[in-house]
Amino acid sequence: MKVTTMNDAADEIFEQASSGASKTYPKQCSALKKGGHVLLKSRPCKIVEMSTSKTGKHGHAKVHLVGLDIFTGKKYEDICPSTHNMIVPTISRLDYQCLGVQDGYLSLLDDKSITREDLRLPDNDIGQDIQKKADLGEDFMVTVQKAMDDEIVVALKSMKTND
Repeated sequence: MKVTTMNDAADEIFEQASSGASKTYPKQCSALKKGGHVLLKSRPCKIVEMSTSKTGKHGHAKVHLVGLDIFTGKKYEDICPSTHNMIVPTISRLDYQCLGVQDGYLSLLDDKSITREDLRLPDNDIGQDIQKKADLGEDFMVTVQKAMDDEIVVALKSMKTND
């Protein structure tokens, strides 16, 4: 969200971006590592394969990248000169206490005691495990990974109780 303000003393317009980090940042292709993240075909991907070709007739070594979409698991590939910049997504992981599942949505509580109910139950093994634990009334945490306005639950862990 951008806020535009006018300065009364002069006819200048100042724009402010909302607080927080950028969704992406540039990084030189040769500095990328296997297991790291990069945007391939405008999707946030985890790099699973990387290979570099030798310097060619025109002077640039090429890097061949293969990545898996962190949300769908779909495979993407790209080739980039090693001296050029690639776009890297800013990825965050947050833990929430799961309060339950209702109509396919998770009821989550963060560490500031704020609840949210806008995240879908994942359609995978983790989602099935979450549903089982919620049905049994167990206390557990979920880890939510966020990148470029997309979010998905990537892990769950039981909460230790001191009885």
